Amino acid sequence: MRGKSLVVVLLAVLAFYVLLVTAKGIDLIRTGGVVPVLLGIGLITSAALAAGLAWREVQFGRRTAVLGSVLADEGGLPTDELPRRPSGRVDREAADAVFAQRRAETEAEPDSWRAWYRLALAYDDAGDRTRARQAARHALSLYR
Repeated sequence: MRGKSLVVVLLAVLAFYVLLVTAKGIDLIRTGGVVPVLLGIGLITSAALAAGLAWREVQFGRRTAVLGSVLADEGGLPTDELPRRPSGRVDREAADAVFAQRRAETEAEPDSWRAWYRLALAYDDAGDRTRARQAARHALSLYR
């Protein structure tokens, strides 16, 4: 629940930023002149881009949460029993061992969104966020 609260706060801050930057962009456009108009367009464009990227990330999070919920309801969600360092991070060697198991499961069932979702979790535990997101996206494409 703390994670969701943090997301809501960050989205509120982003919304404030987008409104503020858009208003400044409109003000610059109204002043006229080539440079102020171009700056205003740039501000509005960057604000729209920030809002669009945030929306995309929220939708990705919501969709992957659905997969996690379905998998948890089925009893197929792996438990987090990996040993942790004093800092709270997962022990890399233990995460790599689990990752090898998850990769083998995914290779055995390449069309299973469940296997790909569990592989995404293993990538995340191993610290490879890029591949975790790729695996989660693949799981989402198979779930549809």
